[in-house]
Amino acid sequence: MADYIVSCESAADLSPEWMEKRDLKYICFTFSLNGVEYKDDLWKSMKPDELYRRMLAGEEAKTAQVALTEYAGHFRKYLEQGKDVLHCTLSTGISGTYNAAVLAASQLREDFPDRKIYIIDSLAASSGYGLLMEGVADKRDEGLPVEELAKWIEDHKLNLVHWFFSTDLTFYIRGGRVSKTAGFVGQVLSICPLLNVDFKGRLIPREKIRTKKKVLRRQLEKMIELADDGVNYSGKCFISQSDVETGEEMKKLVEETFPNIQGGVQVFPIGATIGSHTGPGTVALFFWGKKRED
Repeated sequence: MADYIVSCESAADLSPEWMEKRDLKYICFTFSLNGVEYKDDLWKSMKPDELYRRMLAGEEAKTAQVALTEYAGHFRKYLEQGKDVLHCTLSTGISGTYNAAVLAASQLREDFPDRKIYIIDSLAASSGYGLLMEGVADKRDEGLPVEELAKWIEDHKLNLVHWFFSTDLTFYIRGGRVSKTAGFVGQVLSICPLLNVDFKGRLIPREKIRTKKKVLRRQLEKMIELADDGVNYSGKCFISQSDVETGEEMKKLVEETFPNIQGGVQVFPIGATIGSHTGPGTVALFFWGKKRED
C-alpha cells in the first residue's frame, strides 16, 4: 500500500463508485441555484436532469471554488494518519482553486514538517481531469513513489486530449461565451461549436460546425488525428455528457473506430460545476495523444 494518498476535486466528473474503486480521495466544489447552495458531490444530492430542468426554467446557476480552509481540513486528516498527499486541482485555465490549495499546503507544512504535500495544476477539466486521475491511480498502483508520480503527472498531463461540442448554445449565450447575435444565428442554423482545452488549460472554441451529425464525425476525426497510434489506440477513453443520447452515439462511433480501447469507452455525466456553465447538450471526449501545444 502506498504511503501517500492521491486526491482531486469533484470536478473530475467521475462517479462516486469509480472514485472508491480507484482509491481516489476528493473534495467537493459547491454550486447554487437562485442563491441556494448545494455540494457538487458527484450527483449524490441532485441528479443531472433536475439541475438542467431548473436552469432551463430560468434559475441562475453559479459555482464556487473550494476554500482554503476546506483544503486544509481535507489534507490534514491524511497528514495526521502519517500519509503524504498528492493533490491535483481543476485547471487554472478554468478556476482559481489551485491557489487556495497551494496556500493550504504551505500552512500545513509548518505543522507537518516531515510530510510531503504536492499540489499540481491538472490543466484538465471534467472527465479529462478524471482520465488524468485514472492514469495517476494506475501509476500509484504500479508502485511509483510520490515524488516520481508528481513528476510523471507534470511530464504527461498535456498528453491528455480534450474535445467538446454542444448542441445547445443557451448557456454559452447566457454566460457571455457566445454573443446573443451569434448565438441566435447559431441556433437557427443548428451550429454546434467544437472546442478543446489548450496547453494553458483554457477552453477554446475551434470550429463552428452545422448539425449534430457532422460535429460527431468531426470530433471522431480529431481523435483519429491526435490519439496515440491513431485508430490502433489502445489506451483508455472517457466521455462526459449532459446529453445521454448523444453521448451514447459518440461512444458507439469511438468503439467502432478504435476497437483496441482498453476497457471500452467509459461514459460519465458532466458534473454540476462544469454543467452549471455549459448546460445541457454538451458531449466531451478524452483520450491520451499528441501533446497540447496551442
